[in-house]
Order: sequence, then C-alpha cells, then structure tokens
Amino acid sequence: MPKKLYKGKVVSDKMQKTVVVAVSTAYQHPLYKKILKKTTKFMAHDEKEVCKIGDTVEIIESRPRSKKKRWEVIRIVEREDI
Repeated sequence: MPKKLYKGKVVSDKMQKTVVVAVSTAYQHPLYKKILKKTTKFMAHDEKEVCKIGDTVEIIESRPRSKKKRWEVIRIVEREDI
C-alpha cells in the first residue's frame, strides 16, 4: 500500500526537529450538500529544522518516531515571506 502524502501549512515550529502541519480538506455534507472545510493537525519530523511558521510543506507517512509523530517533512513547497 502506498504511503499517504499531504500538503499543508506549518502552524508551529516551537519543538526541536518537529513541526505541526495543518492540512485542510473540503468535503460535502451528505444530507445538506454544503461544502465544509475540515482542518487536521499532524506532527511531522523536520530533521534539519528548516521549516518556519507559514511555510507550505509536503508531508509523508513514516515509521512512528514518538507517541504522536508519524509523519515526515519531505520538501518545502512555498516559503512564507516576512
């Protein structure tokens, strides 16, 4: 089975070698047909600590590195200009 791959925005970089990535998905309500937006936060491993808050990154499934960390940053898609 292939590994899951998501694109999201970094919302926290306060930890060592870990970033929190918010991934937004849009779905349609089954009864009312309204488009809703759901945001899920993933803790991802950032070995070189290059990600900053606001960056758009791609994360991929990986082996468990801690209790909550099961994702890994593979590349920075877009940098946040400050």
